[in-house]
Amino acid sequence: MGKNLRQILNSLLALAFTLGLSVSPMLSGALAQDLTSPGTAAPAVASPPATVAPDTPSPNAPPTAPAPQAASPQPDKAAGENSASTPGLDRTSAEIARTRKQLDSLEDSIKKAMSDDDALVALAGKADDLNSTAAAISGRLKPHLDELSARLAKIGAPPKDGQPPEAPIVTQEREKLTASIAQLNVVMGDADNLTTAAARVSGQITEMRRRLFAETLFRRTALSLSTFDDAGQALVREAVNFRDAVVSWATFAWKFKRVPLITAVALSLVSGLVLMLGGYRLFGRYFYRDETIEAPAYISRLSIAFWSTMIRTLSVAAALVISFFLLQNFNVLRPDIAPVFAAVFGFIGLVYFVARVVNAIFAPFEPSWRLVKLSNKGARSVGWCLLAISIVNGLDFVLNRISESMGSPVIVTVAKSFFAALIIGLVFIAVSFGKPILSRSGDPDAPGRRWPHGMAIILRLIGVGLIFTALIGYVGLARFIALQLIVTSAVIVTMYLGILLGKAVSDQESFPETSVGRVLQRRLKISGAMLDQAGLVAGLAIYVFALMTGIPLILLSWGFHIQDLELFFYRMFTEIRLGSIKISLVGIFAGILFFVGGYLVTRWFQRWLDGNVMARGQVDLGVRNSVKTGIGYLGVAIAAVIGISAAGIDLSSLALVASALSVGIGFGLQNIVSNFVSGLILLVERPFKVGDWIVSGTSEGIVKRISVRATEIETFRQQSIIVPNSELINASVGNWTHRNRLARSEIPVSVGYDSDPAKVMAILLELVKAVPKVLRNPEPHVEFLRFGPSSLDFEMRFYIADLSDGMPIRNNLRIAILERFKKEGIIMPYPQQDLHISRPVTRERVNEPRAVVDDGREPRLADSSSIQAPDAPAGDGQRGQRKSEAKTRGPS
Repeated sequence: MGKNLRQILNSLLALAFTLGLSVSPMLSGALAQDLTSPGTAAPAVASPPATVAPDTPSPNAPPTAPAPQAASPQPDKAAGENSASTPGLDRTSAEIARTRKQLDSLEDSIKKAMSDDDALVALAGKADDLNSTAAAISGRLKPHLDELSARLAKIGAPPKDGQPPEAPIVTQEREKLTASIAQLNVVMGDADNLTTAAARVSGQITEMRRRLFAETLFRRTALSLSTFDDAGQALVREAVNFRDAVVSWATFAWKFKRVPLITAVALSLVSGLVLMLGGYRLFGRYFYRDETIEAPAYISRLSIAFWSTMIRTLSVAAALVISFFLLQNFNVLRPDIAPVFAAVFGFIGLVYFVARVVNAIFAPFEPSWRLVKLSNKGARSVGWCLLAISIVNGLDFVLNRISESMGSPVIVTVAKSFFAALIIGLVFIAVSFGKPILSRSGDPDAPGRRWPHGMAIILRLIGVGLIFTALIGYVGLARFIALQLIVTSAVIVTMYLGILLGKAVSDQESFPETSVGRVLQRRLKISGAMLDQAGLVAGLAIYVFALMTGIPLILLSWGFHIQDLELFFYRMFTEIRLGSIKISLVGIFAGILFFVGGYLVTRWFQRWLDGNVMARGQVDLGVRNSVKTGIGYLGVAIAAVIGISAAGIDLSSLALVASALSVGIGFGLQNIVSNFVSGLILLVERPFKVGDWIVSGTSEGIVKRISVRATEIETFRQQSIIVPNSELINASVGNWTHRNRLARSEIPVSVGYDSDPAKVMAILLELVKAVPKVLRNPEPHVEFLRFGPSSLDFEMRFYIADLSDGMPIRNNLRIAILERFKKEGIIMPYPQQDLHISRPVTRERVNEPRAVVDDGREPRLADSSSIQAPDAPAGDGQRGQRKSEAKTRGPS
């Protein structure tokens, strides 16, 4: 019996595998074909394989004999058809071989370009591309390996000795999967080794560039009189060669390239005029200094200083770049002349930039717009010194480029840089002895005061340090420091101006005072609150503009190349790695756009469905609201999923968070999770917000804070009550200020029966309409409510714009009503009590009058109640008891 049962189970298992394998191999084969094809887009993250073959050779290891084929199981023909796609793996292996060959060629090129920084930059880009290619190969294979491993895990291990044998088809499928996994492991191991080798090569290039920069910067040259004599002779030859080169180039360009030369120059002039005049036309109002203003505002001075520097400098820089581009593309410049033109254009841009910064900060001829406390003479002297330093730096840069183009000896460049460093050092020393500080009287025309002692010492140390560094032979270091003192300082000052301007613009109620704020308020009719929020956004935009403009310029001046910045920004926007997590700013931005788009489409579809479908179908209002709410939640959820997917976030990783939450909820976090979800609902639906006046149970007050766990309510007695969010979700909550702060107030009024109701209503309406804060729409009115037991009852009803004004308005109205009623003779009745006290009647006192306590208006005898004498015996019924009767009545 047991043997027959095992045979039946084996047959059923074989049948199940047969049905499953009739579909799954086709799907897995197609998947393998897609993943291993060269043109398939692959994930950028390279994940290590589950199992790497131990005999996979390293890229730098010596060649070894290939492993015997019997070391790993080889699938037969059927296995090749039903497992991983062998042609796809062959193509992937060929791609890996091509990439490895390119990497070997790259290593040879690196050895030849060890002293050329520009060539190393280009090779670093190629190494990064090879690294990405190798990582993409591994990423393409990883999903297929996971799929095969999951199928193998479902089959399970082979039966052990003594266990019933399994079906042959199961054994065959396990062997196929094992062979496919082994093939994938080998290929993925090669891809991972290639990725490691590419990363190593990229690191070698970075280290070479760092070492080359340090060697260039700290290279020492022995200086002597013979050195300068040789440099002078070489400089004379260089000048003659440069003159001949310029003359020959000009002659050749005029004879054979006259039309391209004239066209390029004309287009350059036109582009420069368009950029400079267009920039002045569009933004001139933002950097125009009005000399008639004696004391301009601080934000105006900052704004004009920053924008005049940035806009004009960028316009000039763009004109210079376009001019050089046109000259190059019209084939006007020769290879030996082009670097000189580039250096001259750079010199013009540098000097113009420093001049704009000096004019923005020091304002030599406009003291009212000056941002530093310098005298007029001090501002002009310091400005001219800074401009002289920039001119010396720029000329040294141009002359060095001429030496490189003419092939002059290195000693010529050293001599030029030596004298440039000496001149700049002397300028710093001379500046330290000046008197530029504004006098104590505050008059900019008065003679200034000396620098603060610490500042003067710093300037002298800089000057002496430059001269000393150049004299001991470190001319390159002195030249680099001199260049950074002017370029980096100018850029940092401009960035600081932008940061100060952004801070000033984003301050509360500052943006409406600017010219842009006034234009927006006048043309777009923007409210003050929205304009203040716009000022915050404008301040952040100025921060970003200043940093994104200044930081690249500083990096370029410190030895970085444009390719380095391009690669940095490309990686920053496309791939930021934090361990195994990859973040893409472009993907995140795209995800946000998709989510916003989905949210807007959802809101539009809600309005369309409610207004065009359900409204025409006369659907119940409650059903319409439920359908709208459900569609809103569904649309937002779909938009969130699409946005998360577009951002490149793996949704499967969220399953871990969900499982952890479910476990936590199961172990007693129900209340916490309930409050958390309730808080999210409160924040999304906003049934009340911070500042609302709400009533919930016994709590009433102003909402001070809404968090994801609890809500803080401050009562009118200044007591803070922390209410869990789940109670606010599950209980009724009254919100006095949900839609607005409009509220109705009532004042009950009672008058005597002898009063004229029409006159009373007219007086009340007159009094309430005289209050300025009472709204005219809805109109106040008086209601004749009832005939009371002793009065005519009225109620004054009116609306106020802010319910917080209700108490003082009601108080003032009550006082006015009381005074007016006294003046008009209208009586307001009040409850009165008659107290009757009497003793029980006896034979001895039957003829005595009964004791009466009345209000004194007319004497009357009590008709009932009695007081037993102290010595009288207690009797049954009413006898022996003390009773008092209070009778309430109105005035007679």
